[in-house]
Amino acid sequence: MPRVLAIAGSDPSGGAGIQADLKSIAANGGYGMAAITALTAQNTQGVRAVHVPPAAFLTAQLDAISDDIGIDAVKIGMLGDAAVIDAVRSWLEKTRPAVVVLDPVMVATSGDRLLQEPAEAALQALLPLADLITPNLAELAILLKEPVAADWPEALAQGKRLAAQTGTTVLVKGGHLQGADPQNGDLHNGDLHNGRPGADAGNGTDGDGTDAGCPDALVNTGGLLGRETVVVPGERIATRNSHGTGCSLSSAMATVQARVGDWEAALREVKPWLLGALREASVLEVGTGNGPVHHFHHMQEFTRGPAEGEFAAALRAGAAADLEAIYALEFIRGLADGTLPEHEFAYYLAQDAIYLNGYSRVLARAAALAPTEAEQLFWARSAQTCLEVESELHRSWLSTRPTAPILGPVTKAYVDHLLAASVSGSYGVLVAAALPCFWLYAEVGATLHREFLAGGAPGAHPYADWLRTYADEDFAAATRQAIAYTDAAARRASASEREAMALAFRQSSRYEVDFFDAPRLHA
Repeated sequence: MPRVLAIAGSDPSGGAGIQADLKSIAANGGYGMAAITALTAQNTQGVRAVHVPPAAFLTAQLDAISDDIGIDAVKIGMLGDAAVIDAVRSWLEKTRPAVVVLDPVMVATSGDRLLQEPAEAALQALLPLADLITPNLAELAILLKEPVAADWPEALAQGKRLAAQTGTTVLVKGGHLQGADPQNGDLHNGDLHNGRPGADAGNGTDGDGTDAGCPDALVNTGGLLGRETVVVPGERIATRNSHGTGCSLSSAMATVQARVGDWEAALREVKPWLLGALREASVLEVGTGNGPVHHFHHMQEFTRGPAEGEFAAALRAGAAADLEAIYALEFIRGLADGTLPEHEFAYYLAQDAIYLNGYSRVLARAAALAPTEAEQLFWARSAQTCLEVESELHRSWLSTRPTAPILGPVTKAYVDHLLAASVSGSYGVLVAAALPCFWLYAEVGATLHREFLAGGAPGAHPYADWLRTYADEDFAAATRQAIAYTDAAARRASASEREAMALAFRQSSRYEVDFFDAPRLHA
């Protein structure tokens, strides 16, 4: 695992700078370390303030790391001022890391200068110490003291001139060429590594637009690549969430180069990863401005969740067999037509009262874990309903049907399952486990009530009053809300957590079947 040191500024919103560097390093198989060159106050809408600590403190950070830890690669981003640049240059000359990638932060895509001329001179002296330089097109032009390239051939030519001037390899990024759209990220990126909003809006690997192509190229004049130019094509991703692409690209290149030892192979590995990070960026839902890229999109735990309603539909489809099994039970058929033996009904009521006591505690736990106030209130009120309304109803019925309040084996197993879900630490697993008591019970109850009404002569039915309770619209509304909250939890969950949610739901659904069948077995 390559040990990669990022030397750059901090973005407290997590999208760019050191934060993006560390995510990129980890996502590409490295162990990330960080030396902070600048502190910023910023979010996805822009940078509000920048503080550059004394250069001597940066030197102390760098020495502390290199005195103790082997460094396989270094990525350099925002450097702030000439004193900071000189400190980094002195440290590089002393330590001589095997791989150095320099992202020369000098100018925003909007054209604003981010580094004053004295500091630019210091940066020029730093360039020959890098193995790879990754400027955006405006920075490439400033380093050469030339106008910004207007097309891809001129960008390549400028890259070759910079490579010849510095004796190193240059990564020329084509994202800012052709069809740049200021409303789609190019002029409003707020990438931290430039220290203010507006630099290096990324798409493909840098910038955004509307045309289909977004090439990048490695260029040098010393045959380090086996040829002077290696062009890697790529697509353009339509997204506003491009914050931190320049940081992410350069740190990923440092990491993969340390691992594979070949710049072309590194770019061919990193570019698809970064395209995916842009493509999946909207999944993160971070901020109201130019959001970050999704560094971990390629990991199973962080894949895109299901669409709204998709998870709930899958649960309902999976429960179809259990519902059919419930409708086929002798207990349900007897309850519907009035032939159910009285002692079986009494046992069912007794077990239901015991169950609701435990179920209310499970719902209270769901309220404690719920991520929003609305969900907290819903589950807390549902727990209260179990105790104050339904349990009282059952006790009223039980008062005329004496039966021993003995905890049955099915009731115990069901409640134990729910309690286990409640201590799992996962809100999603807990509400999925609790859902069948809402959903299956509501569906079975609605079906029984319809059949009861269709049967006529309700006065002669021994369970007429009980069956009327199944028509409660408040419970139907609560069931719809429970389904919606469970589906929302699944959309927020990782893939493995959704699998655990589905399993918990299936187990509870099976317990619902067994619970309705328990009176017959007890008899």
